[in-house]
Amino acid sequence: MKRSLAIACVVSALSPACQSTPPVALAPGRQTAFDVLITGGRVVDGTGAPWSRADVGIVGDRITAIGRLAGQTAATTIDAANLIVSPGFIDMLGQSEFNVLADPRAASKVTQGITTEITGEGSSIAPVNDRLMGLARTQYDHYKVAQDFHTLGEYFARLERTPPAINVGSFVGAGGLRAYVVGDSQRAATPQEIDQMKALVGQAMEQGALGVSTSLQYVPGRFATTDEIVELAKVAASHGGIYISHQRSESGQIIPSLDEVFAVAERAAIPAEVWHLKTAYRANWGRMAEVLKHFEAARARGLDVTANMYPYDRASNGLDACLPLWVREGGLEPMLARLKDPAQRERIKRDMDDGNAKDWENQWYGSGGGSGVMLSTVLDPALRQWEGKTLAEIGKAMGKDPRDAVMDLVIADRGESSVIISIMREDDVRLALSNSMVSIGTDSGARAEDGPFSQSKSHPRAWGSFPRILGQYVRDEKLMTLEEAIRRFTSRPAARVGIADRGILRPGFKADVTIFDPARIRDVSTFVDPTHYSEGVQHVLVNGKAVVANGKITTARPGQPVRGPGYRAPK
Repeated sequence: MKRSLAIACVVSALSPACQSTPPVALAPGRQTAFDVLITGGRVVDGTGAPWSRADVGIVGDRITAIGRLAGQTAATTIDAANLIVSPGFIDMLGQSEFNVLADPRAASKVTQGITTEITGEGSSIAPVNDRLMGLARTQYDHYKVAQDFHTLGEYFARLERTPPAINVGSFVGAGGLRAYVVGDSQRAATPQEIDQMKALVGQAMEQGALGVSTSLQYVPGRFATTDEIVELAKVAASHGGIYISHQRSESGQIIPSLDEVFAVAERAAIPAEVWHLKTAYRANWGRMAEVLKHFEAARARGLDVTANMYPYDRASNGLDACLPLWVREGGLEPMLARLKDPAQRERIKRDMDDGNAKDWENQWYGSGGGSGVMLSTVLDPALRQWEGKTLAEIGKAMGKDPRDAVMDLVIADRGESSVIISIMREDDVRLALSNSMVSIGTDSGARAEDGPFSQSKSHPRAWGSFPRILGQYVRDEKLMTLEEAIRRFTSRPAARVGIADRGILRPGFKADVTIFDPARIRDVSTFVDPTHYSEGVQHVLVNGKAVVANGKITTARPGQPVRGPGYRAPK
């Protein structure tokens, strides 16, 4: 009985020993060797190694054997002939921490092959105090989700009680901590407030946070100093976490902004990553080569810095981000009061047309004004008629200046609306995608063709980021090899955030597996008509359970919290 040989055959059709794996001995009480046996596929193991022909055996939530397993018994057998068998894809910026509470299917994610999502950009879902819970109540009430957690540990416990289809890991957001301790005021945090935030980082790390994050383009993260960020990053580093950032500028100040990320990495002695790397706005198109060289220089001097991105030339964020920073200071109610003041509205319109603004990222001007900003999502159903239209079109239909339309929509939807903005160029996107340090994220919450999130439009990246790369950039354009793309979907992000048992097909690892047709895989969602699942993903297993079978979403909800290396189990 050479069971150890079967376990050792890790995707190795080249190994003579694995050409004929001995029978697997059954444990007492078992009727089959495997719960799931995947046969005949081309296995791409996630390491970047060339594919090989092999079978994959799963017991419970673990891979137990990889090799030639013909003749072994299984409760379920998946015929993967002519298909690719890979580790489940890891979405490096998923944004579904709330969405999976309202709709645990994570439908637009699993149909891309995503099995694990990383989230917590700048403001994570926890920790929160009663004041912050009150500010979020509109969203929770609208989707009929109970607010029953304050800490990240309590949020993970909620996921364990009512699991989603995918695994979820989270950073602790420094912007959320600033809102918790300081509020939304534009001022430096006091030493005592920094100590409070450091304590919250430490608590979150011990509860499973993957590290600390910032979103420095938005309120209140924008008001944090580099020194403040370094202090929080030091705490994350002491628990084995990393620092990850939506950097302060993705446009005219992108190089100084990168230097700030690199300074945090150096001063806090922590690995660092930039979320959704881009060179934004027309004046910065063509600068991606310069940006990548800046990363190379930092890495050459010993800094562990990397990036991730989504494969589209348009971005998405809140409609209120079209407004000057001073308008957003203090939070929702002060912002709405300013927008209702006629004198301040005139000042706002002037600032929105200022192409030389240095104290904020002027996405309105950088997108070309109303013609480059499309309303994608609203919370109030009464505003849904405007979804899918540019602000120029909305302004014309309303009979008002598009800038007034922005302000009126922000007021009407109480800051909940989102937009898609035309701010990038395809050649910059392709150049960044070709770089081996770059992993992939959707930067979008999970959606579905039906259910609570189906009424509003969204960015197509929520539906098609991973199939888009496999179809357009791998199969059609050959920008990278299939094996390299899979590495950047799987082992690269897993290693980056300290996930030790996912991201590679290997015995003993969690059985997160994506099986797809390389000839058929493609994204279907578009900017005009986004609400469509991608095609070509045939089977998706999360912790050994099928969440997609024969191309259809199942009722299984086997997702688990993914906790970071600093996790300390409660006693």
